[in-house]
Amino acid sequence: MTYTVYRNVQVVLEQQLVENGWVVLQNDRIAAIGAADQQLPELPADVNVLDGAGGYLVPGFIDIHVHGGAGEDFMTAEQEQLDTITKFHMENGTTAMLATTVTGAFEHLNAVLDAVQDYQRKPMPYAQLVGVHLEGPFVNPKWKGAQNESYMIQPQLSWLDAWTKSYPGIIKLQTLAPEIEGAAPYIAALKQHGIVAACGHTDARYEDVQAAVQHGLSHAVHTFNAMTGLHHRQPGTVGAVLTMPEITAEIIADGEHVNPIAIKVLLLAKGTEGIVLVTDAMSAAGMPDGEYMLGELPVVVKDNIARLKDGGSLAGSTLTMIRGFHYMIETLGASIVEASRMASLNPAKVIGLEQHYGSIAVGKRADLLLLDQELAIQAVMIGGSVRVEK
Repeated sequence: MTYTVYRNVQVVLEQQLVENGWVVLQNDRIAAIGAADQQLPELPADVNVLDGAGGYLVPGFIDIHVHGGAGEDFMTAEQEQLDTITKFHMENGTTAMLATTVTGAFEHLNAVLDAVQDYQRKPMPYAQLVGVHLEGPFVNPKWKGAQNESYMIQPQLSWLDAWTKSYPGIIKLQTLAPEIEGAAPYIAALKQHGIVAACGHTDARYEDVQAAVQHGLSHAVHTFNAMTGLHHRQPGTVGAVLTMPEITAEIIADGEHVNPIAIKVLLLAKGTEGIVLVTDAMSAAGMPDGEYMLGELPVVVKDNIARLKDGGSLAGSTLTMIRGFHYMIETLGASIVEASRMASLNPAKVIGLEQHYGSIAVGKRADLLLLDQELAIQAVMIGGSVRVEK
């Protein structure tokens, strides 16, 4: 039995900040939490006591929409490349993530599911790949963004049947356009299999989203991007996302994808309980400016902004979760507790992992970040083990 105590830390809980607190870890779990004026539980003499120097202890970030990083893409990644991607994002505060695809042929998507399933069968050394987010291919070419139109088709229930049989529990989330033919029964089937149905790359009217929610749609990917906007006579997909409590809303908080005023509107409409921070990071995250690929599409990165080489559309991002977390606090005025909820607890809830992930609570996994008083990462712990130390 291994015990570790973090003391002299500001502990970020689900609803409050415990100043000058302490947290006891037992092996890979959180065993006890308290404030300075509360007694520590009885511990062995050889317990490892670490001083947080007045910094913050926050739950590790969970990124449910991320395509790659450090020069590698989930669409082409084998085990070594999966290590590269998960290590890079771990170093930037992500402790759990969904390998996210772009639109592709059935066999392309199977290859990603195969690779992730194999990766999960042995201990994962870095950020935990807890599943796959299929972004497409059942989306609308009118809002293709940085997705390959040649692979966009109507929903195929036979594909879903094959995936759930061959890769049980691997697919956590799928993005589709709810207005296209065949979407309603497909959304219902996703819900039946415990997979989150999300709207994105969509030309849906408000009424289309409303009907999709009745079938089980409950999430929106990169809100405001690649969807019909809010008009005072046609509220569109954005209007549905803003006003329907059944839908959680992703946001790419990098200052490029969405104007901060629009994020402020989203905060007012959804509250911090309804928003999920994501990176939508592509292979160029953590890399210098230059030319890269997003799936099969060439991308040019200049000043850390990724755009399609032939069209200029934004092509994913080079964002990291720690930068998005900082942006919500420094630009949008969120508290550290609120930013933590959007970066950790809310994404865990979306994909049904909140029993073990997403917050500092007794019994949960010890996936933690130690931040200094300026919110810079000092240490990353996964399963109670320090994987990054600065």
